[in-house]
Order: sequence, then C-alpha cells, then structure tokens
Amino acid sequence: MAGTEAELASCKVILAGTIAKSLLSEVSSGLSKLQQPPHLVGFLANTDPAARNGCQFSLRELDREELESAILAANADDAVDGIIVYYPIFNNRQDQYLQQITDIRKDVEGLSHRYIFNLFQNIRFLDGERGLQKSILPCTPLAVIKILEYLRVYNTILPYGNRLFGHSITVVNRSEVVGRPLAALLANDGACVYSVDVTGVQQFTRGEGIKERRHRVVEKEGWGLKDCVPLSDVVITGVPGESFKFPTELLREGAICINFSTEKNFGPEVKEKASIYVPAIGKVTIVILLRNLVRLVQNRKGTLDPPDHASDFGNS
Repeated sequence: MAGTEAELASCKVILAGTIAKSLLSEVSSGLSKLQQPPHLVGFLANTDPAARNGCQFSLRELDREELESAILAANADDAVDGIIVYYPIFNNRQDQYLQQITDIRKDVEGLSHRYIFNLFQNIRFLDGERGLQKSILPCTPLAVIKILEYLRVYNTILPYGNRLFGHSITVVNRSEVVGRPLAALLANDGACVYSVDVTGVQQFTRGEGIKERRHRVVEKEGWGLKDCVPLSDVVITGVPGESFKFPTELLREGAICINFSTEKNFGPEVKEKASIYVPAIGKVTIVILLRNLVRLVQNRKGTLDPPDHASDFGNS
C-alpha cells in the first residue's frame, strides 16, 4: 500500500485553472493599456448547449440562415473588436465559407486563411521584420503550447523558434481544427511530433538538426501507438469518443500527459507512469480567447510592444 501511494505521489496533477491564473496577469496587463475594454461578439446558430455554457460573453442567438449577414454586419461595426462563431453550423463547406468571411482583424479564433497559412508556414508576424503585429493562432492548439511553456518543456536556453528541440511528442488527434495545427506548431518549434489518428501515424519535423525553416510531414507506414508512444516524453490526447482509453502501458516512465478532449482519454492508472498529468485544458483555452482578443486590438492600433524574441509560439 505504501509503495502504491509513493508511485501515485510521484505524478504531479496540474489543473487548468492553475495555469490559467498565470496567464491572466499578462491579459490584464494588455487590457490595462487599452482605452476601453474590447468588445467580443459571439454568434450561436446551432443547438449545442456546451457552446452556451462555455462562453463568458454575451451571445447573439440567431437562425443559421441569418449568420452570413450578421458576420458581415459585425465586420463593419467599429464597436466590435472580435468575432467568434460556434461551429459546426451546416457541417459542410458552408462552415468554411463563413470562417473566411470573418474580418481577419476581428477573427479571434485564428481560422482565417491568412492565419492558418502563417501557422503551417511558420510565419509568426503579419508585418514581417517589423514584428509589431502577431499572427493569431487557434485557441486550443495555443492553449496546449502555453501549458507546455508553463511546465518548462520549452527550453529557454535554446534560440527562439528551436526551444522544443530534443523533445519527441505524440499527439493523438489529427483533426484540421486542433490536432494537425498543434502538430505543426510543435514541430515548427523544434519537436519531433508523431501525429496519430485512425488512419495511422505521420511524423512532423523540421528535419535532421532542425535545419528546415518549417516542418515537413512523413508517413510512418505500419506504425501505431505502440511504435511512437514509447519514444515520446510528452503525450497529448484529444479523442472525442467515450470508448477511447489511452493504453498507458505504452507510456515512458516519467512522461508528461495532457488531455484536451472533453472526454477522459486517460484512466487513473496514468498517474502510475506519468510525471505530470494535465487532465483538461478548458480554462486555459478561455484565457487564450481573451488573449487573442487583446492581440487583435493591439494589432489594429499598433500598440504591441516590440518583440524581444524571448519565447516561441507561446507568446504569439
């Protein structure tokens, strides 16, 4: 019994709220420099109760057929600083169209083509060498980045943009919304990333010695979790189904485990092998939403402090 308690005690469970508090001071500092509080408009055109419960902002509920006109009106409204839409709406290409008509200057979710292009191409600023307008990143992938930064996985001794060099990370989710962008961000910061979904494993890296400017993707034929998880010092899961449970017997001793799914992908036995376990990230994602909103206002007003290249995508 004493031995079991010692094993469990060796795993530190970090709650999202603790990490979120550390980020709020930065958001508060940014807010204090604005002339007035930024205005975020949320459009709810589906029946998902989770969207209603998870938002701290006033919502405009409307029929989905009215959404296009509502977004265009918000684009033109100088009183609106940020726009968030709760997807899915139509569950087809119409949703992609709606994402692209949102004004890039108000896209708090970072879903506009310019932002997604910059993410995958490892372009971190909208204004090039001036470095005064940071590219907006999607909230959930950036929340995971900020958690890794909080956990000191990012090595600040290494040069800007290379601070995950030496880390191998498995991401169990390759959705276009979270998993693939997250794998790209991690690889662009120097990690060797194994991106896993039901079709197999892809490796995201910047090549040997991270000499490439941006990540490249290689199919790992015949690979599965059993091949990449034992190589990884960080494992990140985001599988939406209740039936999925991560096979913790594959974990390296002392691995860092993070779950961004609304389901519990890891069972309690994860604490017997992991050194750090973050069971959920929702509260961090909310702070990142606020952070992105402040960034949008700073970008428009040109009030962003000049970059000191002190950190990587974590300070995007």
